[in-house]
Amino acid sequence: MNIEAYVQAVRQDLARIAAIGDEGTARVGELLAGALEPALGRRLQEALSEAALDLSGQLPDGHVEVRVAGGDPELVFVSDGAATPPTDTTEEALSARVTLRLSESLKSRIEDAAARSGVSLNTWVGRTLSQAVEPPPRPSNRHRLTGYGTA
Repeated sequence: MNIEAYVQAVRQDLARIAAIGDEGTARVGELLAGALEPALGRRLQEALSEAALDLSGQLPDGHVEVRVAGGDPELVFVSDGAATPPTDTTEEALSARVTLRLSESLKSRIEDAAARSGVSLNTWVGRTLSQAVEPPPRPSNRHRLTGYGTA
């Protein structure tokens, strides 16, 4: 999905609205549109992430992820057998809010990690915290070697 096309469409809409006024108003509209471009792109990616969560809650055998390749997000279906754990998308799970204070550098690193994963900051933090509180998997005897060796 080409988010840039949507961002440019909103920019053009804003320019048309600003053109109703005088030249100064048109110039302010142009400057605002330029300043809003990065934020609008992020917000569109967040909306896609929320849509993926909603879709995932309706899928019995997998979930939907937003992946970013070359700057363009892509919705991908992932079977439950995949390495990425499915997200908890029940209504109860998405009702709690937490205010978290972070240093700017940590926040930037978390935002970068979320972008690399192709998900929103909220989704990335939720998944990471879910993985952190999961009990470690119990060792299985199926993969244990038994026997003896000779030298």
